[in-house]
Amino acid sequence: GHSPEHASLYCDADRVLIAGDMVLPRISTNVSVFEIEPEANPLPRYLHSLDRLLALPADTLVLPSHGLPFTGLHERVAQQHAHHRARLEEVQAACATPQNAATIVPVLFRRVLDLHQTTFALGESLAHLHALWQDGALTRHERDGVFWFQAA
Repeated sequence: GHSPEHASLYCDADRVLIAGDMVLPRISTNVSVFEIEPEANPLPRYLHSLDRLLALPADTLVLPSHGLPFTGLHERVAQQHAHHRARLEEVQAACATPQNAATIVPVLFRRVLDLHQTTFALGESLAHLHALWQDGALTRHERDGVFWFQAA
């Protein structure tokens, strides 16, 4: 999990998916831009990968890396799409004025975060900003070593 090369394993005979972090029962997996790929656009890749799971039976037993096993894979994939669509809309609205990854963190995460959580939150903020930027919804410019994003 937490990587662009995540692998999930499916057993057709048992209809069991070892999902790892790919699809979780209650939370969204962390989808981040990492320092090894600073221009990456991981959110659309993640959502496309989720769609590939729709080829599996809806009653597949999902074994996640966090939380209890669950069924309802197709519904959970749809929920993840809706979640990220809403988050992208919130980020785009915030970018009516120039924003950077740090200023987007409180838009996406409305609770107090510790240092570990903040690291993940910054990567996820960048993933949402990059998705909108590379889709043409935002512009990006650098000022004093910081990338700022604004609605196009």
